[in-house]
Amino acid sequence: MDTRYFGFIAGLILCCNTVFAQINSARNPIIYADVPDMSMIRVGDTYYMSSTTMHMSSGVPIMKSKDLVNWQLVSYASNSLGDMDELNLINGKSNYGKGTWASCLRYHNETFYVSTFAQTTGKTYIYSTKDIEKGPWVEHSFKPSYHDNTLFFDDDGRIYMIFGAGKLQILELKEDLSGIKEGTEKVLIENASAPAGDKIMLGAEGSQLFKVKDKYYLFNITWPRGGMRTVVVHRADKITGPYEGKLAFQDQGVAQGGIIDTPDGRWFAYLFQDHGSVGRIPYLVPMKWEDGWPVIGVDGKVPETLDLPVSKGLIPGIVNNDEFNRTKGEPALSLVWQWNHNPDNSLWSVTDRKGYLRLKTGRIDTLFVKSRNTLTQRTFGPQCSGSTLIDVTGLKDGDFAGLCVLQRKFGQVGVKVKDGAKYIFMVSAETNKPVEIQSKPLLQNKVYLKIECNFKDKIDIANFFYSLDGKSWNPIGGPLKMEYTIMEHFMGYRFGLFNYSSKNPGGFADFDYFHISDQISAR
Repeated sequence: MDTRYFGFIAGLILCCNTVFAQINSARNPIIYADVPDMSMIRVGDTYYMSSTTMHMSSGVPIMKSKDLVNWQLVSYASNSLGDMDELNLINGKSNYGKGTWASCLRYHNETFYVSTFAQTTGKTYIYSTKDIEKGPWVEHSFKPSYHDNTLFFDDDGRIYMIFGAGKLQILELKEDLSGIKEGTEKVLIENASAPAGDKIMLGAEGSQLFKVKDKYYLFNITWPRGGMRTVVVHRADKITGPYEGKLAFQDQGVAQGGIIDTPDGRWFAYLFQDHGSVGRIPYLVPMKWEDGWPVIGVDGKVPETLDLPVSKGLIPGIVNNDEFNRTKGEPALSLVWQWNHNPDNSLWSVTDRKGYLRLKTGRIDTLFVKSRNTLTQRTFGPQCSGSTLIDVTGLKDGDFAGLCVLQRKFGQVGVKVKDGAKYIFMVSAETNKPVEIQSKPLLQNKVYLKIECNFKDKIDIANFFYSLDGKSWNPIGGPLKMEYTIMEHFMGYRFGLFNYSSKNPGGFADFDYFHISDQISAR
C-alpha cells in the first residue's frame, strides 16, 4: 500500500487530536468580563480570588474555583466603605471611578485577609475572616490611603505592606492591623520601572509580593512609552531588600497580577488585559522557574489554550439570570448583583410584590448617572444580551425606568411618563451628553426590553430593542458605540435596572425578571 496513505491518516489523526484538545481545554481569556486587579491564593485544592469593583456596592468581590478556570462569586469583603455623600450618591457628589482599587488577598494562620485602599475616604482597609464564603468580615482601617498595596505576613510573624507607583515603599503594620508601626516606612525600590527602560508612561504599580522557597518576588506592572503594558519582577533574599529587577513579560499588553501554583506543582501567572469596553479581563499564562527567576509564557507569548479544564461559561458563577422569586431564608439579592453606589434600602424590594424587583423613587434627579439604586451586573464577551419585562403601572409623571448599559457613555431603553402619557424611549450618551434618539407612544403597562452587546474584535457596539409581546423584537434608537473611559467610571460596561424621577418622587417600577445570555441577534 502507498506509504503516502499512512502519512495522510497519521496527519489526519494528529489534526483531529489537536482540535479535540483545543475544544476540551481552557482558553484565554480565562474570564471574558471585567475582573481587574486580581489577587489570588490557593488553600488546599481550592483557589480564591479578589478583584476591583470601585464605586459599586457591595465591594471587593471574592470568587472561588477548583480548577483556575470556572469561578463563582462567594462573598464581598465590604458592604460599604462608609457613610458619606460621595459613597451615597447624594448632594451632587459621586464615587464613580474611585472606591476600592487593587486588593490583595492573603491566608495566614487559618484566617483570610483582604487589603485595599480608597481615594474617596483617604483610608487603607484590611478585612479579615475565618470563613471566606460565609463571613463575617472584620474591618480594620486607618489613614492614609496606601496606593496598590500588597499585604505580606512574614515567617517571623511581622506584617508588611508594600505600596506606591514608580518609587515603591515598604512599612510594617501593628499586630492588630490598626495602623503602621511608627518609623518603619521607607523607600524599598527607588525606580521599580527601570527594568522596562528609562522612558516610562506608567510607573511600576499594582504590587503583589510572594515568597517562593527562600526568596521574595515582587510583581508590578509598568508601561514603557510607545510600548505596551509590561510585567517587571524584583527579587531579594530579605523582604527589606536589596532587590534586583528584571523585565518578566511583555505580550499583548497582558500584565498586572501575580503567580499561583497548582497542587500538582504547575505554575501560572494571572494577569489582565485592557480589552476595550468590556473592561479588563483575566488571562492565565503558564510559568516556569529558571535560575531562580519566573519565566512567563510559552516562548514568551500568551497561549490561546491551556492545559486546564474547559470553561463552563460565566453563567451562573459570575453573571446570572434572576426571576426575583425568593423563598424564606434566601438573600434578597444574589451575589452577581451590585448597586451603582451605596443603595437607599428603603427604596427597593423583592417582597412588596412577589416575584418582582420593585424600584421606587424618593427624590428628584436630573441626570441618570446621578440617580441612586441602579442595580447592575457585568456584561461579558465576546457577545451578550440582557433583557427584562417591566410593569410601569406605578410610574408617575416625569419618571424614567428601564434597562441600561452603564459607563460614562451609557445607553438606555425604557419607559418615560410625560404629561400623563407613557413612551418607550432610547437614550444615548455616546457624545458624553445624554440625547434621546427615539421615543414611541406606549399604550400598555408591560413592555419587554433588551440590550445586545457585541465585544468581538473590540467592535464594542450595543443595540437596543423592545417588544410588546415578548416574541417580536423591535429595534429602537440606534447603536451605541461603547467606549471604556478612565475618567469617572474606569470599569467595563454593566447591565443595569433603573428607575428615577425628574418631577414627582413616590412612583415605582416592577421588574419581572432579568435574563442574561451569550447570544445576540444575527445581523
